[in-house]
Amino acid sequence: MSRFLLIKALLGSLLRILFRPRVEGAGRIPAEGPVILAGNHLTFLDSMILPLVTGRQVFFIGKDEYVTGTGLKGRLMAWFFTGVGMIPVDRDGGRGGVAALMTGRRVLEEGHAFGIYPEGTRSPDGRLYRGRTGIARLALMTGAPVVPFAMIGTDEVQPGGSGLPRLGRGRRIAVRFGEPLDFSRYDGMDRDRYVLRAVTDEVMSEVMRLSGQEYVDMYATKAKAA
Repeated sequence: MSRFLLIKALLGSLLRILFRPRVEGAGRIPAEGPVILAGNHLTFLDSMILPLVTGRQVFFIGKDEYVTGTGLKGRLMAWFFTGVGMIPVDRDGGRGGVAALMTGRRVLEEGHAFGIYPEGTRSPDGRLYRGRTGIARLALMTGAPVVPFAMIGTDEVQPGGSGLPRLGRGRRIAVRFGEPLDFSRYDGMDRDRYVLRAVTDEVMSEVMRLSGQEYVDMYATKAKAA
């Protein structure tokens, strides 16, 4: 048994016991071939839940600090995240965005599922923020369909995105997947900034519909800085 299947068997069962997640539309994810899963990002817990509720392994970019920690906690985090499909990238450097984009392209060209949060960072207040166009470039460069998804309630279980999750009555997590989006009509236009914005906004519109979040036409990083 691969490490991913072992983690999914062990932690997937624990996840169902602790959070009783309701998963809707997982069958809309293609069983094989390249696909981009694009969704909102409320808290650190999102990256732990997504790989455990899908029918196939999902690769995604994560901060390299998730796998470089020391002590027992650091080793457990590294074991989990690399096991479920996280690819560590130094995103704080000047070429971090390019490295993340090229990594995603490689994963998709190898026929895998790739998860991405178009907002680029966690929402500072639970609202949905403007998506960055890297999601559109990936879709147009690779021809991979985009399946939008929404995390619901993870910020109530883990407010602030850090610390131990809160357990108890009334705290229920849901993950909703939408219909695959096909952008083949824009083939060869992955450098047109108007097309990239249109594709990104279409994805974010679907995420908003699935999540029910209020939309803010501003980048989350700018909102955090303000």
